[in-house]
Amino acid sequence: MSENNRGDGNRNARERLQQQRERDKARERQRRVLIVSSAVVGVLALAAVVGVIAANAGKDGGESGAAGPVVAPTGSVEDDKPAIPTGKADAPSTLAVWEDFRCPACAQFENVMRDSIHELEASGALKAEYHLATLIDGNMGGSGSLRAANAAACAQDAGKFTAYHDVLYMNQPQETDDAFGKNERLIELAAKVPGLDTPAFRGCVENGTHDGWVKKSNEAFQKGGFRGTPTVLLNGEPVFPTKGNEQISPENLKKWVAEANKGKKPGTASPPAG
Repeated sequence: MSENNRGDGNRNARERLQQQRERDKARERQRRVLIVSSAVVGVLALAAVVGVIAANAGKDGGESGAAGPVVAPTGSVEDDKPAIPTGKADAPSTLAVWEDFRCPACAQFENVMRDSIHELEASGALKAEYHLATLIDGNMGGSGSLRAANAAACAQDAGKFTAYHDVLYMNQPQETDDAFGKNERLIELAAKVPGLDTPAFRGCVENGTHDGWVKKSNEAFQKGGFRGTPTVLLNGEPVFPTKGNEQISPENLKKWVAEANKGKKPGTASPPAG
């Protein structure tokens, strides 16, 4: 082989190697984009599976024994599906959320979707109704689901449900750790919400004022035929983990609400207490 041919061969080999490296880099960039864009969907899809497992494992919800008096929190929805409303009361769309404060899938949902829900509520496009369930108490034992839900209802009495609800999910213990079963921990977390840690709130938490109401809400969940927590309905249609062929995400929730609200005026009423 001549020197020229050998040189041409070396150049061609280098060029082919360089092209292969560029192709490898392109595939790696694409892989990273897919990982990032799929992160939210993956978390919420996992949350759906975990929620179904929790529901199937804890069907009795830990609700044995007498329910006690039903004392509804201030401003709650009192029909056959008790709930705590947030957002503007006349918003054209409603997001119904069935949750358990000990449920890790619920925390995953809240931590991904929280800002978008608050944004839609602030704009008057969406109101939410939070239905409190106690599945994990039945699954894992303990009373953290019930105690935390009662404390959240006490926060509703004080007009601070939303802030305290978010604090509970941002500080959720491991599913096997019944830390929320201790009233002192729930009161400690109330200090993160300005103005909530008052004698009235403490008395409500320590006396289990809304335990009967929480149990009534959990019974409604059990009778509703839902598969697990979180169960999320937009205007009565399931949207978790999917709506039709689309995965739930902050962007898709905003799109779905905009589609549902087309031609409707945003809500302007003062938000309910909480």
